[in-house]
This record gives sequence, structure tokens and C-alpha cells, in this order.
Amino acid sequence: MKIDFFNAKDKEFFESSKQVTKAHGPENAKKLKRRLDDLDAAQSMEDMRSLPGHWEELKGDRLGQFSAHLHGGLRLIVKPQKQPPPAKPDGGLDWPAIDSIYIVELVNYHD
Repeated sequence: MKIDFFNAKDKEFFESSKQVTKAHGPENAKKLKRRLDDLDAAQSMEDMRSLPGHWEELKGDRLGQFSAHLHGGLRLIVKPQKQPPPAKPDGGLDWPAIDSIYIVELVNYHD
């Protein structure tokens, strides 16, 4: 899958285990690396359904985004590059049609 970032600063942060470890701890840095490697190897978001991270579509003000669990409530948030994102007739995202994403942020949105 094609993975991109909104700017060079985000790309540098997400690709630096040192920066992620400093900001979010070693366990989150390790899990983030795994999730990014999984995304890189995937053909589409459909492939993510069966991989670790409990990938899910988000709702409300995060409609059109996906999250993956890291550690201690931290989530990796991604969104399809194609806007509006490919959707199914029932309104849900069409996971097999999403083959390029933006990395949005790391956040604990339950706090």
C-alpha cells in the first residue's frame, strides 16, 4: 500500500524510533514500527483486518479514518488519500478499494 505523510516533519517523526520512543515509550515505538511495516506490505486496507492492531473504522468527528491499537490506549490514525474515500452502499468504507493512505497522528482519543 502507498503510505504518505502530510509533511516532512511528520515523516521524520514516524520513521524515527528514537523520536517515537522519547515521545511515547519503547513499547509504542515497537508496535508502531510493526503497524507501519504491515501497512507497507499490504495491498489494501482489507489486508489489515486479519493483522494485529485491531484495525477499525472510526465514527463521529473521525469519520473516514481508521485506527490501530498500539500500547496503553495509544492509537495510530490513518486516512485514505482518495477523498472522498471509497465507500460501500451502506456508507461504510470500502476497505479493499483503499490502497493509499496518509498517516494522520498518534493519539489516545479516549482520554
